Amino acid sequence: MNLYERNQKQRTFFNEKIDSYDDVHSAYMETKKTLGDSLDKETKKILDLGAGTGLELIHVFELFPSAEVTVIDITENMLEELRKRSFAEHVITICGDFFEVEFGGKYDAVISTSALHHFKKEEKIKLYKKIYDCLKEHGQFINCDKIALTKEIEDEQLYELEHNIENHKHIDTPLTVEHEIEVLKSVVFEDITSSNVDKDDYSLIKARKIKRF
Repeated sequence: MNLYERNQKQRTFFNEKIDSYDDVHSAYMETKKTLGDSLDKETKKILDLGAGTGLELIHVFELFPSAEVTVIDITENMLEELRKRSFAEHVITICGDFFEVEFGGKYDAVISTSALHHFKKEEKIKLYKKIYDCLKEHGQFINCDKIALTKEIEDEQLYELEHNIENHKHIDTPLTVEHEIEVLKSVVFEDITSSNVDKDDYSLIKARKIKRF
């Protein structure tokens, strides 16, 4: 099963989870607040990858009420709920695959929560390069996401993806923090930091685009 087919499988899975999504992900609200608190004070233009119903944007708009936010999510039902939020008039929603949709550019920050652990290392290199390219100089990439606590766990999940995907509706393939940082460095992100938030297997990773002379 190729990446496009896997992403369509994810789309179906999350469309079917719309009634329980907020209940499940509200457990990570402290993490989502930490993400907002980590944004530079002068942040104005944000790209949110995989925003779902927009839970992380609640605090972002408390801090940055005039922010311009573009959301890309593959799940129609999630975006329909997001458009009911009080801040919806400040959000442009795009329904599509991260690897297919054009990101645009000149963002102060790209943020994501609980969305990017569905991709393999080589896929993340491609995606993170796309993120890097759409950021302004000194722009931030902040990713709150599930991580693998050990390489063994990472390998086990990858094995399931490669060999048993047809038997699963949904498979997470998180990388270890060390491998996440390797990917970011390979794309030439700098000023990379990581910290655990909410749970041991959940991390907030920050990186910055710094122009090289």
